[in-house]
Amino acid sequence: MAVIFWFSTDRFSGSNTSSILEQLLRAFGVVLQPETLSLVHVLVRKLAHLTAYAVLALLLYRAVRSGSTMQWQLKWAVSAFLISAAYALLDEYHQSLSTQRIASVGDSLLDMIGSLGALAWRRISSSSQPVRIGGTGQEK
Repeated sequence: MAVIFWFSTDRFSGSNTSSILEQLLRAFGVVLQPETLSLVHVLVRKLAHLTAYAVLALLLYRAVRSGSTMQWQLKWAVSAFLISAAYALLDEYHQSLSTQRIASVGDSLLDMIGSLGALAWRRISSSSQPVRIGGTGQEK
């Protein structure tokens, strides 16, 4: 959450990250037309939203799971999602206080999609593995 908070500062505003992306591409010998560069920049920034919140949701799921030997519980996923969704909204509020950033409900929705996608992946991956349950057959 601290990393996401830092990414929500003016330092990572679109005007700042645009020049960084352009320099990075040029270092690899890639020169794009301004319109193409703008599109790539938007896509990279939106992918960052999806990725950051996917990682957050997986970390929250692990924290809520709290060392249980069970692989999946819907209530853990719901808890992880609700926390990440609330933080996505708070993150956009934080950006609204910035001089170079704009708050966007659309970005919050994108963050939530990243969280849901990661939790869905977690569910699918846990169903392909055998589920171990403690000695009594029930989770404590």
